[in-house]
Amino acid sequence: MSGTPQQSSLSPLLDPEAIQKTEYLGLQARTIVEGYMAGAHKSPFRGFAIEFAQHREYVPGDDTRHLDWKVLGRSDRYYIKQYEQETNFIAHLLLDGSESMRYGSGTVTKLDYAKVMAACLAYLILLQRDAAAVTVFDDKPREHLPRTDSLAKIHTICSVLAAFNPTQPTAISETLDDLARKTRRRGIVILMSDLLDDEEKLLRGIQHLRFVGHEVIVFQVLDPHEVSFPFQGNVEFVGLEAQGRLLTRPSEIRKSYLAEFGAFLDRIRLGCERCGATHIRVTTDQPWAEVLTAYLATRQHRYG
Repeated sequence: MSGTPQQSSLSPLLDPEAIQKTEYLGLQARTIVEGYMAGAHKSPFRGFAIEFAQHREYVPGDDTRHLDWKVLGRSDRYYIKQYEQETNFIAHLLLDGSESMRYGSGTVTKLDYAKVMAACLAYLILLQRDAAAVTVFDDKPREHLPRTDSLAKIHTICSVLAAFNPTQPTAISETLDDLARKTRRRGIVILMSDLLDDEEKLLRGIQHLRFVGHEVIVFQVLDPHEVSFPFQGNVEFVGLEAQGRLLTRPSEIRKSYLAEFGAFLDRIRLGCERCGATHIRVTTDQPWAEVLTAYLATRQHRYG
C-alpha cells in the first residue's frame, strides 16, 4: 500500500487554487486600503463609537459643528455637546452569499465585488486596531469568524471569503435579527448585499439593529445590467433562487421592468433613511477603490 497521501485528504488550505484566490483577494484589499491611507487620510471610522456626555457653554475657539442648535432655539444661549469616545469598536461585516449574488454580466459577479469590499473593510478596521467579525450568510449564517483585533487574521478572513460559493436563497432579515439579539455592545454593522429579498422584513431587520444601538451601513451591490436592462432579441432569463425560467423579448418588458426596479431601489433607499441607516448603491462596473475612497472620505468629513 502506497504511503503517498490522497489529494482528497489534504487540507483545503493547501489547495493551490484556494491559496491563489486568497492571496489575490488579500493583495487587492491591501492595495486599495493602503492607497487610501497614503493620501494623508485619517481613519474614517474614528469618531464612530461615541456617546453623548453633557453640555457646556460655548467659548470662542470651540468647533461650531458641535453646537446644539435645539438648545440655542429654546434658551437663546450657545452650548457645545460633549461626547465620550470609546477606545475601540467592533465592526460586524455581513456578506450576502446567496445564489442571486452569483449574477454577473461581465467577468465580476456581485459576490466577487462584495468579497473585495468586505476584505478591504476588514483590513482597514484591523489596521487601525479595532475589531472585526465576519459572517457570510444566505438563508442562515454559513461562515462566521468571531471578533478579532489582530491584523494577522486578515489571511484567514480572505481565505474564508475567497472560498465561499453560493448555493442557497437568501433570508437577510433573519441574519440581522439574530445579530441584534446576540450582540450586547453597540457596534457598526456593514451589510453587503443586492437586497433582493422581502423588503418589509429586510427593513425591520435594519430597524432592529438600529434600535439596539448599532450604526448600520448598507452597500447595495448590483450588476449594471440589472439597473439598465440592455438585453436585446429573444432572451431566456434563468432565476438563480428557484424562480424558474422565462423566455421573453426584453423590448416588450423593458419599460415596466425599469419602472418596477427603480421603484424598488427608491423604497430601499428611503426605508434605510427612515431607519437611520446609511445606504450606498454601487454597481460592479465601478472601481472598488473609487467607491470605498469616496464613501470613506465622506464619512471622515462627517465625523471629523
